[in-house]
Amino acid sequence: MAWLHTWVGLWFSWLLYTVFLTGSLAIFAEPITHWMTPEHHAAEAQAAQQESAPVDRARRFDLAVDYMTRNHSGAGMWEIWPINRGHDNGLSVYWFDKNGMYADAELDPATGAELDDHHDEEGRATMGGTHFVNFHYMLHESRYGLWIVAFATMAMLVALISGVVTHKRIFKDFFTFRAKKGQRSWLDAHNAVAVLTLPFQFMIAYTGIMISSAELMPAPVAAHYGTGMAAARQYLAEMSGEDRPARTGGTLAVPKLEPLVAQAEKLIGQTARAIVINNPEDGSMRIGVYGWNEENDTFRSISATTGMAEFSAATGEVLRVRLPGDVNGGTPSLVRQVMSDLHMGQFGGLGLKWLYFICGLAGAAMMGTGAVLFMVKRRVKMGNEFGAATARMYRLFEGLNVAALAGLAVACIGFFWANRLLPVALENRPLWELRCFFGLWALMLAHAWLCRPRTAWITQLGLLAALCLLLPVVSFVTLGDHPYAQIGRGDWESAGVELTAIAFGVLSAWAAIRMWKKPQSAPAQRKPRANQEAAA
Repeated sequence: MAWLHTWVGLWFSWLLYTVFLTGSLAIFAEPITHWMTPEHHAAEAQAAQQESAPVDRARRFDLAVDYMTRNHSGAGMWEIWPINRGHDNGLSVYWFDKNGMYADAELDPATGAELDDHHDEEGRATMGGTHFVNFHYMLHESRYGLWIVAFATMAMLVALISGVVTHKRIFKDFFTFRAKKGQRSWLDAHNAVAVLTLPFQFMIAYTGIMISSAELMPAPVAAHYGTGMAAARQYLAEMSGEDRPARTGGTLAVPKLEPLVAQAEKLIGQTARAIVINNPEDGSMRIGVYGWNEENDTFRSISATTGMAEFSAATGEVLRVRLPGDVNGGTPSLVRQVMSDLHMGQFGGLGLKWLYFICGLAGAAMMGTGAVLFMVKRRVKMGNEFGAATARMYRLFEGLNVAALAGLAVACIGFFWANRLLPVALENRPLWELRCFFGLWALMLAHAWLCRPRTAWITQLGLLAALCLLLPVVSFVTLGDHPYAQIGRGDWESAGVELTAIAFGVLSAWAAIRMWKKPQSAPAQRKPRANQEAAA
């Protein structure tokens, strides 16, 4: 078990550290996106002030239905968002195009005319926090990335179980930390962060695999439903209990939506968010009204589903009602929803998000301290695991430690810098932000292999500290904005990003200074055990 824990942990520690660090940042994907789109802050603030202002919702419904009737009468589904809360309070419509893909348009709330893609204030194009979400679970590789991360997650479960078996004094070790003891200190740190967040680590790994089960085990779905987008959509529809009737071929005009929406709001106890019309303009047409989840709703249930009421368009009869937190489709659908919300932290409000963030960073620390501990032990006592290439392999591991741990953090903060420094009108700007992220990470990897390990650690930690501490400065230079002003106008999302960067900068500076002041230990003089035996 010790061998299994050591080597499974080592080979996957760098990838799992990457997954945990970017996953922790993904928890706050929306605030990060908000910070990375500063040109829209004024519009978002104005929209927040206007949320309580009266809106002629009935007219917006009429305009949306008229637009869809004229332009997308053959679509199998229409979706109307009468008020785009938190953005611009505009009118949005969605539908399935000829290829079965989701399409959308923004409409003028006053006239119903379609607005072009640049109707709002000109702003910088960016992936925002979505970059960390995508990289966290599929490494920006849509074909194989999910499988790679899932395989590493399975290895993590193996390492967790073998680690529990190996550490017979696991709970005693949690309360033990011996500072400035070299290898012993690294082991104590590794044990402490592992035991402290052990339930979280098991939960996050298991649920991460569960929510991707359809992609990871596609054979049963393909055998029953076939392959392709239509088959996948049918599978998900049946699993979630969707009851979409077949078209009758008869013509039926879309009824007035406002009375149905008002009735639905009373049934589910929520304000209407979206209206979904299945089989529009057909005799089998059904109208579903979905609610908004308010903050207090997320405290009542782990399941983050909103309320829903569905009506027959022909008779106005209430066909189904789903209260907030409930699901359609029975136990399988409920299990899938709860697993998804557990993994993503969609309940519990801001406090739970910070708890997930801290536990995610502890998971990254668990991977990082394990990788460093391996090298600290090998400096003292080198085995002969790779024969004549053992020393070169350990040098490779040491460089990977620096680049994966400090280098990735440098690349992440560099992504924020790229958002501020790249020209706003740059073509393919999101792609250039991504290139800056990977390019900087590649430079850190090259630097880690070209320099002595201690020098590489000090340099990259120092660079990380400088980039984190100066992020508010570059934001002030490029935009004239700073945390004090952000707090003054109540923009806690932007202030939170920059204050968190400062906190990481202080920690990184402390680590760099501590390593710089620490006397350099003499290199190990021991030969690999096999060489010692041969010499004897």
